Amino acid sequence: MTPDFLTLPDRRIAFQRQIGPKDKPGIVFLGGFASDMTGTKACFLADLCAKRNLSFLRFDYRGHGASSGDFKTGTIGAWSDDSLAAFDQLTEGPQILIGSSMGGWMAFLLALKRPERVKAIIGVAAAPDFTEDLMWDMFSPAQRKQLKRDGVIYDESAPPEERAPITLQLIEEARHHLILRDHIQLHCPVRLLQGMDDRDVPWTHAAKIADAVVSADVRIELIKDGDHRLSREPDLKLLEKMVEEVVG
Repeated sequence: MTPDFLTLPDRRIAFQRQIGPKDKPGIVFLGGFASDMTGTKACFLADLCAKRNLSFLRFDYRGHGASSGDFKTGTIGAWSDDSLAAFDQLTEGPQILIGSSMGGWMAFLLALKRPERVKAIIGVAAAPDFTEDLMWDMFSPAQRKQLKRDGVIYDESAPPEERAPITLQLIEEARHHLILRDHIQLHCPVRLLQGMDDRDVPWTHAAKIADAVVSADVRIELIKDGDHRLSREPDLKLLEKMVEEVVG
């Protein structure tokens, strides 16, 4: 499908949208770091919502996919602003937020700004605070020195096509948006789908999220051999089960 565009004063946000009945909650998919809305989970959810007759929105943050902007200048705050703009201008009524990896962080930030409209959150390998806990804290002294000197580093352990730039600006700006240092004041249902063989987001990170959210309705589904992508058919079936549960 050719995307539509939400045109804002300083950027264009590419999106695809399906309109369903207003008496059912819609679903908003928030993608991961350096990902886009054409990924396996986004397409699976689009098909699922079409079959279940649910509204569905997916979009690309600035610097991602078909949206305008340079990825290297992106920040957590900027991508959170994109999420809020898409949510406010392209959805109506209660919504279920499904965030993959960094999209999980975006989902929680968005829910904190619009709690009255968020019916539930589903995190798939959700990675709030990943810039601090899973990047900066894990960097070697040499990597930190290089990042401070050059302003950017690349993950040499990742395949060449997945070596997204990690900028000093990304790390430093993200410190204004950390949410796992205190209670997350959300009372909606939260579901966390997490692989125990995830080399990017350890399964213990899901436990940190569950502990931080004040809602009592929080559940973690662990997949022992699940990786970070969680895009295999059995993984997607578990995601579908979570969607059906929170849609009600």
